[in-house]
Amino acid sequence: MRFYITFSFFLFILSFVFGQSRPNVIIVMADDMGWSDIGCYGSEIETPNLDRLAKNGLRLTQFYNTGRCCPTRASLLTGTYPHQAGIGHMMNDTGLPGYKGDLGSNVRTIAEVLSPSKYSTYLSGKWHVTPKIQPGSSQHNWPRQRGFDRFYGTIHGAGSFFDPNSLTRGNTLISPYADKEYEPEVFYYTDAINDHATRFINEHDNKDPFFLYVAHTAPHWPMHALPEDIEKYKGRYDSGWEKVREARYKKQIEMGIIDPKWKMSPRDAETWLDAKNKEWDIRNMEVYAAMVDRLDQGLGRIIDALKNRNIFDNTLIIFIADNGGCAEGMGRKEGIQYKDQDPDVLKPMKATDLQFDMIPKRTRDGVVMKQGTEVMTGGADTYHGYGKAWANVSNTPFRQYKHWVHEGGISTPLVAHWPNGIAPKLRGKFEHQPAHLIDLMATCVDLAKADYPRTANGIEIIPMQGVSLKPIFSGKKLGRKKPIFWEHEGNRAIRIGKWKLVAKGANGPWELYDLDEDRSELNDLSKKHSDRAKDMADKWEAWAIEALAKPWPWNKKSKLSKKKVFTLKPDANLPMGVAPMIAKKAFEVEVQIEKQGNGILVAQGGDAHGWGLTIEDGVLNFFIRLNGKMERVKADQKLANKDLKLSAKLNSSGDVIFHAGNRIIGKGKISSLVKQMPLDGLQVGKDESGLVGDYNNTFAFDGKIKRVKIKIN
Repeated sequence: MRFYITFSFFLFILSFVFGQSRPNVIIVMADDMGWSDIGCYGSEIETPNLDRLAKNGLRLTQFYNTGRCCPTRASLLTGTYPHQAGIGHMMNDTGLPGYKGDLGSNVRTIAEVLSPSKYSTYLSGKWHVTPKIQPGSSQHNWPRQRGFDRFYGTIHGAGSFFDPNSLTRGNTLISPYADKEYEPEVFYYTDAINDHATRFINEHDNKDPFFLYVAHTAPHWPMHALPEDIEKYKGRYDSGWEKVREARYKKQIEMGIIDPKWKMSPRDAETWLDAKNKEWDIRNMEVYAAMVDRLDQGLGRIIDALKNRNIFDNTLIIFIADNGGCAEGMGRKEGIQYKDQDPDVLKPMKATDLQFDMIPKRTRDGVVMKQGTEVMTGGADTYHGYGKAWANVSNTPFRQYKHWVHEGGISTPLVAHWPNGIAPKLRGKFEHQPAHLIDLMATCVDLAKADYPRTANGIEIIPMQGVSLKPIFSGKKLGRKKPIFWEHEGNRAIRIGKWKLVAKGANGPWELYDLDEDRSELNDLSKKHSDRAKDMADKWEAWAIEALAKPWPWNKKSKLSKKKVFTLKPDANLPMGVAPMIAKKAFEVEVQIEKQGNGILVAQGGDAHGWGLTIEDGVLNFFIRLNGKMERVKADQKLANKDLKLSAKLNSSGDVIFHAGNRIIGKGKISSLVKQMPLDGLQVGKDESGLVGDYNNTFAFDGKIKRVKIKIN
């Protein structure tokens, strides 16, 4: 009996020590935030909570992301390069192995790997690794199906901070204005993300450790912020982008975060003197700063929750960003542009209505959405980006932006804080060894003492590509044996030690830089060290094929369908590579149905480029997308039940002709053919990925389709 009690007590102690010695892990990620946008990396933006974590933790100066939101999330979650996870670009299926646009079944998420090791797993915020966001779509790649015990956030990417699209709790799409579980006085998505992260911590059973992924959408456009936060930055940017950039550069040198021999890259925008609308540009940066500030405020609540539960010291907090500052000029056209007609008429939504638009046409209370340089941003009825010049500031002192793989596009701050795990002598210091998102899975597996699977559900799992960051917490070398690689939209890079080979675009020349001497990438050494450049280029090519970055869809050599006639089944779902090549082409679509109904007959593309044919209230509709703008033509006559052979013909002139059987039932005209081949594929009977039309869900056809025929003219 004594032996049994002693042995049981021993097992209890062993279990307790094993469970408690392993740290909780929190990864906090900002969206579209540049390398220099927080105080502890040189910014004037007030981020006291991050600054305190940095003062008592460790800052990495050469940590890298992938240069874009979706690939970064795929890489972070799986510990593989994004193409290996099937997300080499966005949520579109090009028909190429590395560009499926949906998280693969041959990779595991951190949550899926840590769960068997008795980690609780939580996610609050943005998911963005599946195109299936509409009601009725498959949820096989939603967070709850990929290892997370609890989830609150958005399945899609960007959207209004006051009414985010695809907001979800668990597996249920919800409206923030009909959510009984969370009823703040003012709904603001950054607060909601931080509040739910705090809730998950407060409700966690401390018996076992947890993994918490806090994935913000701030400060990604639209520039939405709360009035009190905007007011805080009033006047702070009146001096313009050049002065602010110079101040950041000087502060970075004084802090020791950059080497003084690294020159600041040349200004890549108009001078402040030449800025046409200074008041508007100042406001954009004030709002951007307010968004970063608010994110930091919420991080303070997360820290307080950890301290209140006495688990702060044994929690590793890692803060990063998904790509560099974003130069996209969202909503920068002169004048006021409206996202809906009748701007003077209120058209409120019901509290229970779901929001599906990335750019809502109206606010929840019915105010029309406005863009343009005459609209001061910040409120729920505005939708803008802060533009290239301020993005240049965000990425101080580096070149380029989100999308590109020069340092400005792929460099992220990384603040690591873990009192029980980071050596006291390293606190407040900088770590200069290069590291990458692929290392986060390896770090979590190492700290959790978890087993990374070789197979799952009979499928061989891609091995981890990174190395654990644990050694740097005690001042040791990482021992990385392989180079670090990048590919995004044909932009390419490889880093080996201090050397980086990088190129812009699928056909751009390789450039070689010694980053110890020139991290601003201003002195191309590819001709001086041609043998090294060739060797690194060869290594990149070999990796690109192995990691599925190639074949890629970024140049003229990409294989697109040359077929002229397509006969499609009722459930056809064609990726880009085999879909009809309709760019600048006239074409005709014929649909044979067995039963009349309403909904999508055919849809190809997404919210940037594409076309679709629907029956709405018994009327045939043909519409196209031209650089995001939708144009629609409706038939003149309603369909009868006997009308089972329907067609729409788009002529090269832009004329559209509708037929039911042999009779013409309507004509119309659009301004142009589809200008670019859509990256999203084609579906018959529904539209599950990027929505081509202005419908709010998959709009699946509720009749019965027999077949579809498409003829390219």
